[in-house]
Amino acid sequence: MATTQMSSDLEAKKARLAELKAEVAQLEAEISGAESDRFRGGTYYTAYYATTGFFLGMIGAATSLLVNIIGAPLAGHPPLKLIQVYLTFPLGEKALELESGLALTIGCCLYIATGMLFGMIIHLILTRLGHGRLDYPLRQRLIITTGLGIALWLINYYGILSWLQPLLFGGNWIVEQIPWWVAMGTHVVFAWTMAFVYPLGVYRPYRQTQEAS
Repeated sequence: MATTQMSSDLEAKKARLAELKAEVAQLEAEISGAESDRFRGGTYYTAYYATTGFFLGMIGAATSLLVNIIGAPLAGHPPLKLIQVYLTFPLGEKALELESGLALTIGCCLYIATGMLFGMIIHLILTRLGHGRLDYPLRQRLIITTGLGIALWLINYYGILSWLQPLLFGGNWIVEQIPWWVAMGTHVVFAWTMAFVYPLGVYRPYRQTQEAS
């Protein structure tokens, strides 16, 4: 009879222990979920989106650079002629006489670096408007980035370069020598690329799930 009583007590303790484990697992899951919700809490993480936009801008700039290389022959220029024209902003008219591969390589790097800065701006705008949602429709992103790309082209070419380059270097080579449709096209393609790679830069909070056994 004593053995039966001990066995019954042992089973009761095991059952109680299982209940306590289940309660602990449930409490841990609730605390983890509450902390995750509090961390996310509708907050907009500017630093995170600026950093991811900076990186994604490199992808957009590389795509835009390819369009530039394709657009140059259509405009009757060598493939990297437009990069050479872009170099007139830091170097002035002497950039048009450059034949060094190194100089053109530096020009491509500067082009991509500029795209990284603009990518940060566009990604911040997209994530603001889309509230950082993964289900942000691509069609809507493309419409927004089309407007942003055209606005970026107008600001860069006619709001800044049209007066700043003549003021600093005595010539307006970029606006005058790069066809408007090539310039606008490269800006729009850059912005479209940012729309396509947008999901790569969306913040995903980590959630730890536990199952009660």
